[in-house]
Amino acid sequence: MTDRKFSTVVKILSYQVLITIIITLGFAVAEGWQKALSPLCGGLAAIIPNLYFALRIYKSAGQEARKIVRSFYAGESGKLLLTGALFAMIFQIPNLQLLPLFVAYAAALSVFWFALLMR
Repeated sequence: MTDRKFSTVVKILSYQVLITIIITLGFAVAEGWQKALSPLCGGLAAIIPNLYFALRIYKSAGQEARKIVRSFYAGESGKLLLTGALFAMIFQIPNLQLLPLFVAYAAALSVFWFALLMR
């Protein structure tokens, strides 16, 4: 993987962290720190699986094409399983607010779309 591609991945993950922090702070100011846990969890449910996927793909750089494709599919499968596991754990949190949770999750995932537009 070239440095440019790696820096793009780092930028996307950084923007996901930034948007999660902004939304979490917004809910904290509007509704208090107790209510800010929901958007924080939503953002982390998007960031952590994407970080796993990025690291998985990064480690496969320089290998033959077949291994890269296998790593891509394994990374995507792991990302989906990790997302499901994170949401299963998140839904165990008492007094969780679904709207802020999914707002932050959707906002963090939307970073990919904006990254495509910015290229």
